[in-house]
Amino acid sequence: MIKRHFTPYLVSALLLPMITHAQAAIKSIDEFTDKFNHFPGFYSFYADQSSGKIYLDVDKFAQPFLLQHSLPYGVGSNDIGLDRGQLGGTHLVQFERFGNKVMLRANNTYYRASADNHAERQSVKEAFASSILHGFKVVAEDSDSVLIDYTPYLLSDVHGVSRRLKATEQGSYSLDASRSAVYSERSKAFVKNTELEAVLTFKGGNPGKYVRQAVADPYAITVHQRHSLIELPDENYQPRQFHPQSGFWSIEHKDYSAPLGSSMYVRYIPRHRLEKKDPTAKVSEPVKPIVYYLDPGVPEPVKTALLDGARWWDDAFKAAGYKGAFEVKMLPEQADPMDVRYNVIQWVHRATRGWSYGASIVNPLTGEIIKGHVTLGSLRVRQDILIAEALAAPYIKGDEVTQKLHDMALDRIRQLSAHEIGHTLGIAHNFAASADGRASVMDYPHPLVQFTNGGQLDVSKGYASGMGAWDIQAVKYGYGDYRATDEAQALAQVIKQTNDMGLAYISDADARPQGGAHPTAHLWDNGEDPTAELRRVMGIRQQALAQFGPNNIKKGVALSQLEEKLVPLYLFHRYQVESAVKLIGGVDYDYEVRGEDKVKGAHVVEKSQQVDALQALLETLSPESLIIPESVLAVIPPKAYGESRNRESVHGRTGLTLDAMALPEMATQHTLKLLLNAERLNRVAQQYARNDSYLGSDEVLAKIHAHVFEANAKSTMAKKLNQRVQYLTAYRMADLSLSDKVAPEVQAQLRYYLRQIAQDTTEQSLFSSPGKADAFALYLGEHIQHFLKEGKWPANYAPLAMPPGSPI
Repeated sequence: MIKRHFTPYLVSALLLPMITHAQAAIKSIDEFTDKFNHFPGFYSFYADQSSGKIYLDVDKFAQPFLLQHSLPYGVGSNDIGLDRGQLGGTHLVQFERFGNKVMLRANNTYYRASADNHAERQSVKEAFASSILHGFKVVAEDSDSVLIDYTPYLLSDVHGVSRRLKATEQGSYSLDASRSAVYSERSKAFVKNTELEAVLTFKGGNPGKYVRQAVADPYAITVHQRHSLIELPDENYQPRQFHPQSGFWSIEHKDYSAPLGSSMYVRYIPRHRLEKKDPTAKVSEPVKPIVYYLDPGVPEPVKTALLDGARWWDDAFKAAGYKGAFEVKMLPEQADPMDVRYNVIQWVHRATRGWSYGASIVNPLTGEIIKGHVTLGSLRVRQDILIAEALAAPYIKGDEVTQKLHDMALDRIRQLSAHEIGHTLGIAHNFAASADGRASVMDYPHPLVQFTNGGQLDVSKGYASGMGAWDIQAVKYGYGDYRATDEAQALAQVIKQTNDMGLAYISDADARPQGGAHPTAHLWDNGEDPTAELRRVMGIRQQALAQFGPNNIKKGVALSQLEEKLVPLYLFHRYQVESAVKLIGGVDYDYEVRGEDKVKGAHVVEKSQQVDALQALLETLSPESLIIPESVLAVIPPKAYGESRNRESVHGRTGLTLDAMALPEMATQHTLKLLLNAERLNRVAQQYARNDSYLGSDEVLAKIHAHVFEANAKSTMAKKLNQRVQYLTAYRMADLSLSDKVAPEVQAQLRYYLRQIAQDTTEQSLFSSPGKADAFALYLGEHIQHFLKEGKWPANYAPLAMPPGSPI
């Protein structure tokens, strides 16, 4: 065996040609991009028109910046949730070089250490994983920067379009590279941000109904995707502490340097940077105003309404000591609404009505809002007009101009504009504001209408106008300039002032109807007393149903379209049912902080209020409330040729004809699901166990049993409706008695009443008139007995689903 020995000189001689060759392969940036278009800016880039590629000039390594993904062009379906202008993930990222690779790392901003000790900060950094979003190969370099091919990352599904389509059961889609490309027209670089856009096409099979409804070819879905590379703001911004009664959202992180015994959670509110030119002045102009720009694609008269509602916020900033701090303008003709430099109000079209949104790009380190982005659904205004026409029956001649109804719908658009902008200012929902005289635009408003003595619909108070008292207090907390005083003390004073004014604040989770307990925090409600308002709304509904007919549509419209007018009218009470039911087992409370005021705590709603609410809810299950007048059924034919039922129609069990039992079944099921709710029944049972002066679950079930199963129906149709209510009640009780969410003692009560119903129905069938056995009583009794024995409801039955309600 021959051993070969290489001297250091020989190794160097061998490696030198290799190194020289490698260096020769990497061209300078100028040489590589000689024929490319150059876009200088925050991160400069080069566009190669021949290959369709984007090359990014990375001259800042290990320097954090924000990366924002978004969809300039969307799918157009509210149900899928991929809308035009939708903001996606926001990451604090940085470029890092590893040999001939450049990595884009997303930093983990939630876990931090505020200590001056570098080793302590590093230990936290090393303990929690970051994420490498993409790796790039260096294609050219200079002494102070490298060039990377950004195209593969730009043409990847970072927004998660395919995942969203799969999650909404719209089919299995994947990105088709052959039908995807850089969109040069909207790829630009500015001093503080670089905007890169791509056209992405997703191919797939077995497309769902929402895709089929919205996309030109459901087997090829083409959207636009944006990457925004954003310079971090300077460090002159002062974060503001979050308070649970401030009305703002919270930006949270965990500080591992917090002293022992102190909370590790640090919470700031999200807000725009706003300062007075003179912080000592009671009223001062801002150093720089907050400016929002409206989408020029909005038509009149909606455009004017949106501008009006948006400008309400300036009144709140005036109350906070500013002059000209909030401005609204039309977006300049050549401006890009996705450009991070513009706060925008975007008008978004979908195949069906859907939600509007207020989103923001926020610096996760401080909570500073860099861009506010409002998305307003264009079909919302039409839904308000439809509801108003359903209530008013205004077309006596068939061609009347219904300006007052349109004005009410535009008032709603003003409120909606203000509401969504409020979110982009950092402000959360306040669902208790309606009980304080509509004290906030951040509530969900229900149209406040009534009939005059002459039978005319009065919509003059349909929606409130302008800033509410609570909105002004929220702006004082979030945007007041307290640099000339003790900020903590000033903020505490704002909270105290809000409480002294009696303005309540309860937000999302506490206001939801399923399991919610707060007696005044509700969505789409009105008034201080939910029960009284439910009865009032039921009266309006009854009066509108009595006059419903051809006068609800214009001349030339097919009578079959009355079906879609009937639906929101018949279910006009659905949200007030959600409000009233929360009195049952209700608990009154605030977001209190110790040491700021007297402790209110959590107080159970008085039994008299609960019983009254229960009675009002049971009234919605009575045949008198459920029956659709014969005069209504007689004028709605099956769909005219060329039309078909849609999601807003009645989908019943009688084929082409309008099912007279369908809407009553939906309304019944709505009340029962809310009333016979696991958390609600558990809560009522516990409250009674703590204090027998409260309403108990046994009393709730007893009253339901008596009202539903001891009713004396007067007409054949009323009897049939009551039978449907009985079936749904027993079905719901049986289903609930099997739920692992229901406490065992409540399960026992549910089964007791099921046995009682089975016994009663058996006796009822036995003592019927000779030859006229009560078939339904026998049928229901057999079903319950089968359930009690086998633990399963025997029939293959599912209650009819409610047509879409929210958003109105």
